[in-house]
Amino acid sequence: MILEMKVPSPGESITEVEIAQWLVADGDYVEKDQAIAEVDSDKATLELPAEVSGTISLKAEEGDAVEVGQVVCLIDTDGVPKEGQSAAPVAQEVATTPPAEIPASVVKDNYASGTASPAAKKIIAEKGIDQETVVGTGRNGRITKEDAVKAVPSMGTAKEGSERGGERKKLSMLRRKVAERLVAVKNETAMLTTFNEADMAPIFALRKKYKEKFTEKHGVGLGFMSFFTKAVVRALKMYPDVNSMIDGDYKIAYDYCDISVAVSGPKGLMVPVVRSAENLSFREIEQEIKRLAIRAREGQITVDDMTGGTFTISNGGVFGSMLSTPIINPPQSGILGMHNIIERPVAVDGKVEIRPMMYLALSYDHRIIDGKESVGFLVAVKEALESPEEFLMDNDIKKALEL
Repeated sequence: MILEMKVPSPGESITEVEIAQWLVADGDYVEKDQAIAEVDSDKATLELPAEVSGTISLKAEEGDAVEVGQVVCLIDTDGVPKEGQSAAPVAQEVATTPPAEIPASVVKDNYASGTASPAAKKIIAEKGIDQETVVGTGRNGRITKEDAVKAVPSMGTAKEGSERGGERKKLSMLRRKVAERLVAVKNETAMLTTFNEADMAPIFALRKKYKEKFTEKHGVGLGFMSFFTKAVVRALKMYPDVNSMIDGDYKIAYDYCDISVAVSGPKGLMVPVVRSAENLSFREIEQEIKRLAIRAREGQITVDDMTGGTFTISNGGVFGSMLSTPIINPPQSGILGMHNIIERPVAVDGKVEIRPMMYLALSYDHRIIDGKESVGFLVAVKEALESPEEFLMDNDIKKALEL
C-alpha cells in the first residue's frame, strides 16, 4: 500500500512551510514515527515524523515552499529494509557526495557566448554586475534568470597568492519571516527608545546570600531573569498602556502579563512566552525560563510556546552588549532591553562609590504609549531592581524565595 504523507498544520494561521532538510534519502526504509524531515514555518522549525513504516519516495526538494496539506513524500508499506543499509548512512552518503566538476572548456565557452534573457539582464543590471562574468547554464551558454539571481558582484581582485571564498545560502523561512517582521515594525510603528540605569548591588547581595539554598531546594539557579520579570510585571500593572496593543483604530488592553523572553537557539532568535507571569513565584519563573531555554536550544520549541505574549524582555547583556535599542516584537507595544553589568563610579549620598550598574532600554510604540507612561514604566522597573526586598518580596525574602 502506498501512503501519501501530507504536510500537517503546525499551528493556526500558518498555511505554508519550507522543507529545511530531509533527514532520509529517496528509497530509504523508514520506521513509523522516525523523523524524516525538518520543516520551517514562520515561527519555528519542526520535525516531520513518518506516519507508517516502509520505503520512502521524496516528492519535494530541500528549500521548497509547500502548502499545508500538500503531499511531500510517499511511503510504500510493502517495502523492506535494504540489506546491510539503514537510513542514516544513506543520508550521509547523499549529503557528502561532491558536486560534479564543470570542465574548464565548458566554462570558457559559457563566458564567451553568454547571452542573457531579458529578465536576467534586468537583474544583472540592478546588481551592477558585468554580464561577461556571469556563467550561463542555459542552452548554448545562455544566462537564465536563475543564473542572474545567483550571481554575486565582484569583491575586487585578491592579492597574488591569497585565497578568497564565500558561500551563498538561502535564508530559512523562519529567518526570512523574522526579517520581514522587523522591517515592518520599523516602517509601521512610531518606535521610540528611552533609557535609564539600575544599581544591581542589592540583587547581587541577595543572590550571593541565598542562591545556594535556592538551588539546593528548588534545583534551579536564582538568576536575574526572575527579578526582571517580577519588576516588569509590577511596572505593567502600574502602567497598563505598556501592556496593550493597537489594532487599527482600537486599543486592546490585557489584565494578564504573558512575558516573551528572547533566547538564542540553533535556528536563531526564539521568543517563547512565560504565561501569566503575574501569578508565578521566583522559583516558578526560573523553572519555566530554564524549560523554555532548553527546548529552544534543542530545537524542540513549538509554535504554541511562542504564540502570544504581551511584553518582551531581551537580555543582550549575556553576549556583552553595553547598550542597544531593541526592536519591538509585533504586535506588542513594548520591549525591555537588559545589558551587561559593569562596575562604574557613581555618586551615592554625595560620595563616589563603585557599583555594578546596568543600562536599561525600553523601546515602545509611541502611537499608543506616551512619554509619561514609558518613562514612568522604566523608572518603576529601576526602583524595583534597586529595592527588590521592598517592591518584589513584600519585605519577606525567605517567603518570596520559598526557603
